[in-house]
Amino acid sequence: MERGGIIKNDISKSPKTGDWAYSKPEVDKDKCIGCETCVQYCPDACIEMQTHNSQLTTDNKKQKKVADIDYDFCKGCGVCAQVCPVKAISMRK
Repeated sequence: MERGGIIKNDISKSPKTGDWAYSKPEVDKDKCIGCETCVQYCPDACIEMQTHNSQLTTDNKKQKKVADIDYDFCKGCGVCAQVCPVKAISMRK
């Protein structure tokens, strides 16, 4: 007997959202801890982790993976903002 399920999204077959979305998620890249929770919960599979230079001090920089949202496919549902454990994602008009 099979248990659970795996959803595989094919981005090439997804319709683009365009500009009709009322609000869009905005990621505070310095707050993001790279936990990938938003990636797992995004119903449109439009979030991926990208390398970002984070400033530790004025002289040192550290690279880390942070959430990056593809607004061509994001519908502005706000799930990512709700599940973010550090509230690094906020919804903006």
